[in-house]
Amino acid sequence: MVATDVKRAGRFARVRRWLSSLRGGRGALVAVRAAQLLGGAMAATSAGAVALPEDRAEAMAHLYDGGGTKASGPAVLVRKSVNDQLALSASYYVDMVSNASIDVVTTASPYHEKREAYDLGLDYVVRDSLMTLTLGNSKEPDYIADTWGADISHDVFGGMTTVSLGFTHGSDRVGKKDIGFFDTAHHWQYRLGVTQILTPRWLASVNTEVVSDDGFLGSPYRVARVFGAAVPERNPRTRTSRAVKFRVIGDVGDRDIVHADYRYFWDTWEIRSHTVETGYSRYFGNAWLADSFVRFNSQHKASFYSDNATSETTYVSRNRQLGTYTDVSVGASLSYTFAQVPGVYDAKVHAGYEFVHYNYKDFTDIRTGSLYSYNASVLQLYLTANF
Repeated sequence: MVATDVKRAGRFARVRRWLSSLRGGRGALVAVRAAQLLGGAMAATSAGAVALPEDRAEAMAHLYDGGGTKASGPAVLVRKSVNDQLALSASYYVDMVSNASIDVVTTASPYHEKREAYDLGLDYVVRDSLMTLTLGNSKEPDYIADTWGADISHDVFGGMTTVSLGFTHGSDRVGKKDIGFFDTAHHWQYRLGVTQILTPRWLASVNTEVVSDDGFLGSPYRVARVFGAAVPERNPRTRTSRAVKFRVIGDVGDRDIVHADYRYFWDTWEIRSHTVETGYSRYFGNAWLADSFVRFNSQHKASFYSDNATSETTYVSRNRQLGTYTDVSVGASLSYTFAQVPGVYDAKVHAGYEFVHYNYKDFTDIRTGSLYSYNASVLQLYLTANF
């Protein structure tokens, strides 16, 4: 089955990442935010209060294909203001998964399953603060997750600085198809961020997060190897991780925007990772927006990870996502505004593609004895309408 830690990542990152891209795309988010904060920096100093996000309707189709795993499905989002202070949103996300990854084919049989995720949101504006409440639920045959979260962002210094705080709690039921649900896991995520307008053309942000996990943090289907023999995976039942991310966005021309990111991650399992990304966005005319990016990630393994352990220990895992590896991503997207009435509505179509290469340093394909690597592709097609 799908690894439990991957499913957990879905609760706090994967679905959120898809929904984030659904809400406008990487290029659109960078360009729009830069246009709002950079181009409008001087106007912001005299603006009175924070505004609600635009009314919006979106629909997306996505496809992931890599390492023997395919996932595809639709996603939809609707956000509507009730009045000048209150807005409601709802989203639905589906993964139809076909899994024949190396973990599966070397220990079990390929399988198919369906994941569904629902999210509800509420945005409320009070003077210079925007408060957001969210509820989420996702289901698959052997994993049910419920989340709730709260975020607040506040503008200070005449809108030149935005400070944000957030918290999310997740409660999961972990199961196995032949015996039903048998254990639980809980997750607490804390977020803090600051975005600062540096000049009329440049802004910078710093975001940090802390995640604490407690409960069953492994996979009931995965096995490790000890002296070449297969044994059930044994992970600690607690984990605390921390991450800090720096971003700079610059308007380098009338139609050109660049950004650079750095993220550092570390946890109590002794995993360490560094992620660097750079990107470029450009408008062509009034209707076209093109975006591209390159990202590099490097991770050092967990203390109890082993491709083939040579001693008995309390904890042991052969989950390659806990091992040492690097990955390189290259992506591009294109947006086209096909209908627009300024100040009333606009409608856009978007297409995005990302190619990722994973290279594992201490995980072998037991069928060949060689170090494992694979390529993955992510395709997104979606429509957005602001009104």
